[in-house]
Amino acid sequence: MHVIVVEDDLRIRDFLSRGLAAEGYQVEVFSEGQEALLHIIQCAREPDIQPVIILDRLLPDIKGTDLCRSLRTAAVSYPVLMLTALDSIEDRVSGLESGADDYLVKPFAFEELLARLSALHRRYHGHHQPPSHSELWVGDLCLNREQRSVTRGGQRIDLTPKELAILELLMTTPGKLYSRERILASVWGAHEDPLTNIVNVYIRRLRAKLDTQGAGESLITTQRGFGYRLNPAPAE
Repeated sequence: MHVIVVEDDLRIRDFLSRGLAAEGYQVEVFSEGQEALLHIIQCAREPDIQPVIILDRLLPDIKGTDLCRSLRTAAVSYPVLMLTALDSIEDRVSGLESGADDYLVKPFAFEELLARLSALHRRYHGHHQPPSHSELWVGDLCLNREQRSVTRGGQRIDLTPKELAILELLMTTPGKLYSRERILASVWGAHEDPLTNIVNVYIRRLRAKLDTQGAGESLITTQRGFGYRLNPAPAE
């Protein structure tokens, strides 16, 4: 994923740049809004560049809300995650009304930011994916995104919407470790109580349903203290 960070605070900017790069993202950083605005509009002329934008609301040369409005006026549809220390309802509403797709209040957990970026990326590209991406396969496990159905070894597995959402998240990157917090933010939203054990409960239910149709090691494994991963298909 390509991420453009527009943030004037050096500490936050470096933290995001290093953290996102460590997660495998291609990162560009800007400290001033006008320079970022021109660069993003230029990117929009290149069809192969599809970034997600992390935008600070309070920039030294232009308000983040004004920058966002300028992007939308220029027909730039890239998803925008707005960062701000302003957390009133009015501030959130005005940020979203300026054209931002999501809104994250400082200080924030990095896992939550990653989850929101992934959600924005899936939502944006969900309208641009060709039909060949309608199915996800990991070994004999298949998730049909259009029909919202799951089979393993040709046998249908009935899942609840939340179980399906967790499985889809894990299947998009088999082998990748997802923290409990990231799953919680991606599937239930950022406002769910982080102390709840609901992720553990749903993972147990999902694992039980998937493993009844297979043999050997569970498809979903736990790395204690870190999170969960879907085992990639074994080499032939």
